[in-house]
Amino acid sequence: MLHTLSSVPNVSETEIEHAIHSGIARYFDDCRARVPAFVDRHFHYPGAIETNRIALGWDMLRAPINLLWAPVYALACLVRVLVRHRRGLEWLHDWADRVPAGFTTRVQQHISDLILTDLLNDGRADPLLEDYVIDALEAAYSRHAGEPVDHRRFTTLMEPLVADALNQYRITRTASADITNSISCTVLGAFAFQKFTPGGIGIGVVLASMLAKFMAARDFILGETIGEWYYSWFPPEPSLATTAGVMVAVMAALAALAALSGVISDPIQAAVGIHRRRLNQLLDHLERDVKIRTQSSFHPKDPYVARILDMFDVIRSGLS
Repeated sequence: MLHTLSSVPNVSETEIEHAIHSGIARYFDDCRARVPAFVDRHFHYPGAIETNRIALGWDMLRAPINLLWAPVYALACLVRVLVRHRRGLEWLHDWADRVPAGFTTRVQQHISDLILTDLLNDGRADPLLEDYVIDALEAAYSRHAGEPVDHRRFTTLMEPLVADALNQYRITRTASADITNSISCTVLGAFAFQKFTPGGIGIGVVLASMLAKFMAARDFILGETIGEWYYSWFPPEPSLATTAGVMVAVMAALAALAALSGVISDPIQAAVGIHRRRLNQLLDHLERDVKIRTQSSFHPKDPYVARILDMFDVIRSGLS
């Protein structure tokens, strides 16, 4: 590309490279300046309600499936990182790379469209980066010649990088819903049951124990009142079927609520600066990838945080 652009006499590749980097840097600086207003408009109230209300509908089914699939995708991502550049394991890397992230919900697609249109292109339909690069190149060319600049390759370069970065950003929505569920379960367990329940499994174990105690007291030979007193001292162990059934019911309820959890979690994340930091990270990685013309490097840590919380929930429930 630089060779094509430097075909104009007296324009060195160094000047062209400097002009390109200058245009890219100015473009992303302007994108970063739009981040605070973008967060206020779409993630604070009342914008958060407008952003998440479209979850009503098929997202109530897609979100639970995504939550159940998320550990599988996280494992595939971990495998992909571990076997990268390992001889003889290329097949395993290719397999992990083909594992889908899950269904794209309407909320995820809506936010991706907002980022692409409002944040990256400032409300325009056409890619805005082109204009910045053209301006910088034409400024360099005007010192030597008046010929037009061929800028179409920048669109070809930018589109796959943006698409991959937005896909990674969509995955963080599922992770955020999972983290919100874990925090909600912890708060619910603390206030309702006076127990530490860091996830749906923990809540399921507590409810299964309560159900087993209720059923045992009801069928106690000396009556329910004495049964309640007796089993408060000698609590019965819930059966495997009871525990599994309650866990499935709790996980299904939490998964259904995950589709609408953004109404609560988005304003909180906006208030503490998580949305702003995440969007700035996306822009930082995009700028670096465009400048060095490499693959997308934007891989947020939220999915791994969610999986750590899930593992903690499993371990804690097994110890209780």
